[in-house]
Amino acid sequence: MTVTYDLQNKIGVITINNPPVNALSQPVREGLKGTIEKAQHDDSELLIIICTGRTFIAGADISEFGKMPMEPSLPDVVNLIEASAKPVIAAIHGTALGGGFEVALACHYRIAVPSAKVGLPEVKLGLLPGAGGTQRAPRLAGVKNALDLMTSGHPMKAARAQSIELLDSLVEGNLLTGAIEFANTLLADNPEVRRVSDITIDPAQIEPGLFDAYRARLAKRARGQIAPQKIVACVEAAVNQPINKGLELERKLFVECLLSPESQGLRHLFFAERKAVKINGLPKETRAKAIQSVGIIGGGTMGGGIAMNFANAGIPVTLLEIDEQALQRGKDIIASNYGITVKKASSPGPKQKNGSG
Repeated sequence: MTVTYDLQNKIGVITINNPPVNALSQPVREGLKGTIEKAQHDDSELLIIICTGRTFIAGADISEFGKMPMEPSLPDVVNLIEASAKPVIAAIHGTALGGGFEVALACHYRIAVPSAKVGLPEVKLGLLPGAGGTQRAPRLAGVKNALDLMTSGHPMKAARAQSIELLDSLVEGNLLTGAIEFANTLLADNPEVRRVSDITIDPAQIEPGLFDAYRARLAKRARGQIAPQKIVACVEAAVNQPINKGLELERKLFVECLLSPESQGLRHLFFAERKAVKINGLPKETRAKAIQSVGIIGGGTMGGGIAMNFANAGIPVTLLEIDEQALQRGKDIIASNYGITVKKASSPGPKQKNGSG
């Protein structure tokens, strides 16, 4: 089973087991929904969502994108978690990314091991967070922090996430043990169900012109990309509209991004890059051989660039050309490129001297 439930005294432990990264596939969403609903009527007083394996939920199952939607939807599951009458704790290790972090944001408390990372990287696939991330993140972390998190798509270390109130606490040692200790501490104080959707953002506290400034900056930094601009629109709605209206806008703009050629192309690239490293019929346990040296035929722009990459990695390179003149021209191009990078102080240059022949 992808989702299991264990009642430990007054604490209901919901465990997700969907290797390798506990992606939010339909069975996981269905399991979460059924378990949360069931737990509302048992003897538990508090719930913990935790994952097996190397990570918390690392995101949505993007292989489902573009296909017929399968119930329950992630927004429905996230809203159900937040609506729980019993407090829910997200216990995070590894990475909580995308939809996985949106699940955590819907919980009433969030704890993590210090090595964990959280993030909303949807923009890297031409998307925006579509299960409440654009509405809940700014309510917890503030508008600027949320915009930076979502428009960059970069994961954030747990300590930083705690400092901006995306996480409540960091726990050392065994995560489940720490989560149960955290839960028992809460139970001793009759914990409240803290719903992020109940938080309001005071528009008067927002720097005048902030959203226009982000739009202008992103127009340059992410020229031609639609998702960053739509993220700004969603966060602006989180400030100026009730959360139900913000969630409606988020879902509308998410679908627009999902259907865009930009996102379709980026998702194709995502899968292609992963498929490219797999060789049909090659056993998984096959170990890669060490590269001792490289020979490159042709010292033009492409050949020279390839030669530089290997040289920078400390691998001896032999460059082959049709005659001495062509070979010298190729070597001159490489020398010129290294000269440029040295001036920019952006590359250490080769670790070993190129061979030639």
